[in-house]
Amino acid sequence: MAQHQITYREAIAEAIKEEMARDDRVFLMGEDLGRFGGTFGTTRGLLREFGEERVRDTPISETALIGFGLGAALIGMRPIVEIMRIDWMAICMDEIANHVAKMRYLSAGRPEVAMVIKTNAEGGLGLGAQHSQSFEAWLVHVPGLKVVMPSNPYDGKGLLKAAIRDPNPVIFIEPVTLLSISGAVPTKDYVVPLGKADIKREGTDATIVAWGTLLPKALNAAQTLADEGIEVEVVDPRSLWPLDIETIITSVKKTGRLVVAHQAMKRCGVGAEIVALVQEQAFDHLDAPIQRVATPDVIIPVNRNLERTVLPQEEQIVAAVKSIS
Repeated sequence: MAQHQITYREAIAEAIKEEMARDDRVFLMGEDLGRFGGTFGTTRGLLREFGEERVRDTPISETALIGFGLGAALIGMRPIVEIMRIDWMAICMDEIANHVAKMRYLSAGRPEVAMVIKTNAEGGLGLGAQHSQSFEAWLVHVPGLKVVMPSNPYDGKGLLKAAIRDPNPVIFIEPVTLLSISGAVPTKDYVVPLGKADIKREGTDATIVAWGTLLPKALNAAQTLADEGIEVEVVDPRSLWPLDIETIITSVKKTGRLVVAHQAMKRCGVGAEIVALVQEQAFDHLDAPIQRVATPDVIIPVNRNLERTVLPQEEQIVAAVKSIS
C-alpha cells in the first residue's frame, strides 16, 4: 500500500477532509478551527475546501457546542465538535455525561448519536494548571461513550475515520505534544478499528502498557532496557474504551511482569483499571507486583523545569521495569 510521511496534525486534517468528502452529513464546528485552522493546526485548509456551511467557527461556549452537536446528530448528521482543550470539558460535562452518552439508550436505541468530540490533552508545553490536564478517566467512566487516544499519525488518522463512521458518540483525544511527530500513513482509505490494541514492540521479559505522550517514552525506555539485556513488550491500547484487555492479558501471560504508564494523575486513572483487570484475570501469571508510572497527585506547574519534574519521563519507566526484573 502506498504511503506518505506526514505529521500527526496533518493526518488528523487528512482524515477529516476525506470523511467530509465521503459523507456530506459530516461537518466540523468549534472555536478558531475555520479561518485560523485550529489552535493546534489540525483543521488547516478545511474551510477553503468545504466552506462555512460545513466548517463552522463558533462562539466561546463549550456548553452550546455540545448541545448543538447532539441535536445535529439526533437528526442524522455526523458532527465533529472540537473542544479545544480537555480541561474545558469540565464546562460541558453535564451535556456529555447526561445527554450525549445516554440519549441513544433513553430512546430505545432508535436514533444514532454519531458524534465525535475531538479535543487535545496532556502537558509538556508549559501551559499551566488549567491547560495541561488529562481527564480521559472521567470519560471512560461514563457508560455510552467510546474514548480513543492515538499516539502516532497512522493510528490518529485511522481511529478518527472509524470514530466518524461509528453510530455512537466517540471522544477523540489528541496528545498535544505529539502533533508534530511524523510517520508513514497510507494514501488509500483505511480505518483502525475501535477497541483494538496494538503491540508496538515485542518482548519477553516485561510488558509496558502506555498511551498518549508516554507511548514514545515507553518505546525509548524499551530500547534503553534492550541495550542492557532486558526485552520488554510495549502495548498501546489506542482505545481506552472499549478496552482490548485480551491483548494486554496475552502479553502479560508471556512476560510475567507489567508496568502501566500514562501522563494522567495516578489516582483513579485508567491505569488503575488495567491493573485491576490484569490482577483479576491473570494473577497466576504474574511473577512480580504490577508497577504504575504516572503523574503524582499535584497541580501541573507552568514553569517548564518544574513541569518536567512532575510529568513522568522515560527514566521512570526504565526504573519501574528494573524494579521488577
